[in-house]
Amino acid sequence: MFKMEYGEATPSAVASPNSSNPSSPSTPTSPLVVISPCAACKILRRRCADKCMLAPYFPPTEPAKFTTAHRVFGASNIIKFLQELPESQRADAVSSMVYEASARIRDPVYGCAGTICQLQKQVNELQAQLAKAQAEVVNMQLQQANLVGALLCMEATAPPPQPHPQQFAVDTFICSPQSYNSNPGFIDDDDNNNLGSLWEPL
Repeated sequence: MFKMEYGEATPSAVASPNSSNPSSPSTPTSPLVVISPCAACKILRRRCADKCMLAPYFPPTEPAKFTTAHRVFGASNIIKFLQELPESQRADAVSSMVYEASARIRDPVYGCAGTICQLQKQVNELQAQLAKAQAEVVNMQLQQANLVGALLCMEATAPPPQPHPQQFAVDTFICSPQSYNSNPGFIDDDDNNNLGSLWEPL
């Protein structure tokens, strides 16, 4: 019965994709979204689930990030570490694991501890140089203060300036009363009397 009805169906009853029906609007076709698996699932060759724990921290564009961490810690340990942490701290934990794994690959003996020791050594050397420079600055300031104090003491204890000997002799000669009597350029009282006697007949 079903076959007979299906066979008797006319083309007008079946809407073809190319037929234009004004009463039924055509629905737009959505483009297909291809979701690429994360770098962890791609390297492990497994299906990447919708709620994959490793997908937010190991994107498909950074495969070397998971390769480095997986080489040292292993995928099971990475997942275990992330499960024990709250979601707000997982990104920092992944960055720390990747850095530690890179240091361990670069230095298999000391790993990141060797890098930390080297940086601490540089910090100690820089602190010693800074302390030495500060001590030299304090020493120069003390020397400058002592020099200024010595100059002030010398100015306070210095005697007043003495006049020049030649200038002192000239001033003494001008100011002494005897210079008027011994100087022929000056007129004494007797000369004044004689001049007065000459003017009287006039």
